[in-house]
This record gives sequence, structure tokens and C-alpha cells, in this order.
Amino acid sequence: MIAHPGGPYFARRDNGWWSIVKGIVEPEESDLEAALREFEEETGWPAPAKPWIELGEATLKSRKVVVAYGVEAEFDPATMVPGMCMINGVSHPEIDQVRWVGAEEAKAKLNPALGVFVDRLVDHVAGDGNNVP
Repeated sequence: MIAHPGGPYFARRDNGWWSIVKGIVEPEESDLEAALREFEEETGWPAPAKPWIELGEATLKSRKVVVAYGVEAEFDPATMVPGMCMINGVSHPEIDQVRWVGAEEAKAKLNPALGVFVDRLVDHVAGDGNNVP
């Protein structure tokens, strides 16, 4: 599942602009605890049950380090209730849509730095954990 960022800046942006559900790790949280919390905050769904698969980290152009996890789950994208954020005093959804896609489409739509997570997840599912840190 990939997520399209909300807000006016991203409204007409598609390939290369999608992301994964992510956010900031608070000082008292582990990376996994932050992932669970951010998933719930950004989608409105309860975080899926374990096991969560560690997919390592990647660095964006902005130098932000993203730590990602994979988990098996089923959600209907039409039922997402996105978390909201304020931009210039106006409330916007943090993500405006989520979509289930295959690996190739995910890599085309995701921020290029996040494609490594798709490769690692595919390798894990195929039983070859060589690319999963």
C-alpha cells in the first residue's frame, strides 16, 4: 500500500511523489512504536497485528532518514479517514489517498529513495532476505 501526500502542493503530483505512511519518531518511542502510531494517525485504521518486517532505512534528498516496516494486512482504501494537518492556517489531510499496487507501480509512484523498501519487501516475500537488513 502506498500513500499520496495531502495538501495543495501535492494535488497534481503523481509519479515520484507518493510515499509510505510515515512520520516523526517521538523521543520516548522506538521506530516500530512510531510506525504503529503514525499508521493509525494518518489512515484512521488500527495498526495491523504483528509480525512487522523490518525493511531497514533509506535517506531522502532532504537528508531525512526513513525507517520502514512491512506487514500483511487488508484495508479498503475507500474507508481511510486521514489525519489532518494545518498548512497556512487551513486544515488538509496528511495523506489524501492510499492505494494497493504491485511492486513495479509502487516503484514508479514512490519517491525514488523509497523504492529500496519495495525491493526488500519483494525479496522477503520471495524467501530471499538478502536485501532485508
